[in-house]
Amino acid sequence: MSTAKELRAKSAADLQKELLELRREQFNLRMARATNQDVKPDQFSKVRRNIARLKTVQGEQRQTKGKKS
Repeated sequence: MSTAKELRAKSAADLQKELLELRREQFNLRMARATNQDVKPDQFSKVRRNIARLKTVQGEQRQTKGKKS
C-alpha cells in the first residue's frame, strides 16, 4: 500500500479505483474467515488502516477542491 504522500499525488479516479480494490480485499478476508480458511489476523487491521488512509486523502482533496473554487 502507498503512503499518504504517494496517495496525494494520485488523481481522484485512481484513488476511487484503489478504494474499490481494498474494499474487495476486505470482503475476501471476511469471507475466508467465515468459511474457516487460513487467514492472517493482522491483514484485517492493515486493510482497514489502508482504507482509512485512502479516505482521508480523498477528503483532503475534496476540501482543497472546494477552497479553490
